Amino acid sequence: MASRPDTADRLGTILTRIGLGRNHYKVTPGLYAVGRPGPESPVLVTANYKLSFDGLRFQLDSIDAWLLVVDTRGINVWCAAGKGTFSTQEILTSIQQCHLQELLKHRVLILPQLSATGVAAFQVKKECGFKILYGPVRSSDLPAFLKNDNQADAAMRSVTFTLRERAVLIPVELFLLLKPLTIFLLAGLLLSGIGPTVFSAASAWTRGLRLMAATLMGIGCGTILVPLILPWLPGRQFWIKGLWPGLAGGLACFGIYAGQMPTLEGLALLFWITALSSYQAMNFTGSTPFTSPTGVEHEMRRGIPIQSVATAMGLLLWLFAPFSN
Repeated sequence: MASRPDTADRLGTILTRIGLGRNHYKVTPGLYAVGRPGPESPVLVTANYKLSFDGLRFQLDSIDAWLLVVDTRGINVWCAAGKGTFSTQEILTSIQQCHLQELLKHRVLILPQLSATGVAAFQVKKECGFKILYGPVRSSDLPAFLKNDNQADAAMRSVTFTLRERAVLIPVELFLLLKPLTIFLLAGLLLSGIGPTVFSAASAWTRGLRLMAATLMGIGCGTILVPLILPWLPGRQFWIKGLWPGLAGGLACFGIYAGQMPTLEGLALLFWITALSSYQAMNFTGSTPFTSPTGVEHEMRRGIPIQSVATAMGLLLWLFAPFSN
């Protein structure tokens, strides 16, 4: 198996990063060989999500190793461990199906550190005799880890969320918005035409364009700006972090259209941009090392009611604004 990406691998990564085919980008579970592994070669365990699989094998150039790919239903290691698909039972099943006991002289499996929440190492040892070692957080540290007799230093155990790691999440979040955004903008055009004359095509167009611009502003604030400036935004929870760019964007929009629309309409856009930015920022909770499943639920219980109230206020003011002239 190749340990360097080819054109198809690069194209698949790009398409997956922007959201195309990401739910079906997986490889067949089983045992794979990198280089020329033998009975003493290390066994590295990963998920059958192809980005996880590729991220591992492309770090193993000039290293002979076995890759045990477990069936995580095409989900990455960290999420699969949380969802229970990168689990003790899956590890045991994979060992049995691949006949590892017959292939190896040792009884050691190296798992990603971020899979630890889903695997009971003592249970694997009890059931099949294989010892579990947890490798570094990042696959890029694996060569050094293996060279150092399977020992990880503090840096290898540290989870990061750098600018690059945050920015790589932006394209897929934008892609996921395409369908709901199209539906919303069509509905927004219709709502924007409601007025004293029941419905005005001219108002639908002029007000609809302002609503469209405000919507794009809210998306840009919450989906692009928040991850880029995340460490400097006040607050711990993401819905709070998303409020600040949203407020700034709303005020900017208010200023840009000053004199072109009623004050109530400007306030409606301010509420809408802030709520949308906050909501979009909250989507990043599942992608960061700063929270947990219970933390995400706690944040949603606090953030969504406030976002809903702000959205409702924006809608009411938007509908009432034409009648205030």
